Amino acid sequence: MDIEQLRDYCLQKPGVEEALPFGPNTLVFKVNGKIFLLAGLDNHPLRFNVKCQPDRAIELREEYPDHVLPGFHMNKKHWNTVVVDGAIPGKELKAFIDHSYELVRGKN
Repeated sequence: MDIEQLRDYCLQKPGVEEALPFGPNTLVFKVNGKIFLLAGLDNHPLRFNVKCQPDRAIELREEYPDHVLPGFHMNKKHWNTVVVDGAIPGKELKAFIDHSYELVRGKN
């Protein structure tokens, strides 16, 4: 998955908006006005932050210790940073995004 595939995947979800509220190097996706994914545009390999249920966040960090990290600049209990370098299958990356989207969308 590259940044364009990530962007396309996020934007196909109902009600999603994209913005650059933190400057030109951080792409943000929101649903219902709340962030569900942030991606650094200058990170190589690509990294993105997604929201996650706390217990699941810990499980994912244990399963992918070098690729799922506590959320950078985020509440580490609820957010993970995912390193996209081919180690995690695209289907799993999409599941992380879907989970975050559903958590945030369900809050309204």
